[in-house]
Amino acid sequence: MRRRFAPGAWRYAAIPLALAVPAVVVSPLGSLAALALAAAVLAFHRDPDRSPAGDGVLAPADGRVSVVREEDDRVRVGVFMNVTDVHVNRAPIGGEVEALDHEPGKHRPAFTKESDRNEKVHVRFDDHEVTLIAGAFARRIHPYVEAGDRLGRGDRLGHISFGSRADVLLPASVERADVAVERGDAVRAGETVLARYTSSPL
Repeated sequence: MRRRFAPGAWRYAAIPLALAVPAVVVSPLGSLAALALAAAVLAFHRDPDRSPAGDGVLAPADGRVSVVREEDDRVRVGVFMNVTDVHVNRAPIGGEVEALDHEPGKHRPAFTKESDRNEKVHVRFDDHEVTLIAGAFARRIHPYVEAGDRLGRGDRLGHISFGSRADVLLPASVERADVAVERGDAVRAGETVLARYTSSPL
C-alpha cells in the first residue's frame, strides 16, 4: 500500500488530536480548532505519488524557484516551499548517495539571502548534490537515505517538517543555458524538469 503521509506526520498531529478531546468540555470551538490544526499538519505532510516524465534534472521539491545562480563553474537551482506545498523531497537524478552531511546554522526565512547560512543537510552524489535547508519555522530535516543507498530519478530522499527550501547543485556538465526554469516559476517535485542533462540518469 502506498504511503499517504511523510514519516512522523501522525506524531506531529497527535498533540492537537489529544488536546481536542478534553477541549470539548471547556470549549467546543477550541476542540474544533485543535482538530483543524491536526488536519492541517497531516495535509502539510501529505506524500502523493509522482511520475517523472521526459529527460533531465527533476525538481527536488514542490514550490517556486527562488535561486538560479552560478557557483564556481557550477549552477545551483533552489526551490522555496510554501506552507501549502508538498514537503517531501525527491532525487533530481538517479545515482548512489556518497555522503550525507549535516551543517548546523541559523533559522532565517528560507526566501531570503540570509537563508544560505541556515541549518542544512547535504545529500551528496557523484556528480550533483541536493541540499535540504531549514527555515525560520522549519527546524526538522528528515533524510530517508544514507551513504551507499542507490536512488532512481524521482525517488523520495527526505522531507522537511514545516518548511522550507531544497537546492540542487547541478552536474558540472550542465551550463546556465541548459536550465529550463527561472526565478518565480512553479515546479513539482519529481515531475518538473529543471535542466537538460545528457547523461543517463537511473
